[in-house]
Amino acid sequence: MRDKILAAAVLGLTAFALAVPTLAQEGDPEAGEKTFNKCKACHTIEAGEKHKIGPNLHGVIGRKAGTAEGFKYSKPMIESGITWDEAALAKYLTDPKGTVPGNKMAFPGIKKEDELANVIAYVKKESSE
Repeated sequence: MRDKILAAAVLGLTAFALAVPTLAQEGDPEAGEKTFNKCKACHTIEAGEKHKIGPNLHGVIGRKAGTAEGFKYSKPMIESGITWDEAALAKYLTDPKGTVPGNKMAFPGIKKEDELANVIAYVKKESSE
């Protein structure tokens, strides 16, 4: 009986770990700058820069989704209830359409865990300076 409970717990934790992207490693902001080049076609990150196709990401950490002043967000993004932190960014950047169905971002997602951790470290660093 104890073995069955232990096996069920292990399976449950494994399923949870696979369902929610995690940042198993601390990201490197310098390497993340290179990955952010994929984002530059649609986003800016410096304070005061204008929005592009996507919103300026300066100050995104701690900001409620759909609230950057002057950017026209989709209704699903506004109603998502997300407040951007590292975990929320990891989930969204892995699968934007799956995380917020109906959002306007056409990006397919970042699949490599190291690139994901690095770009989040870069956004965190740059969006707060």
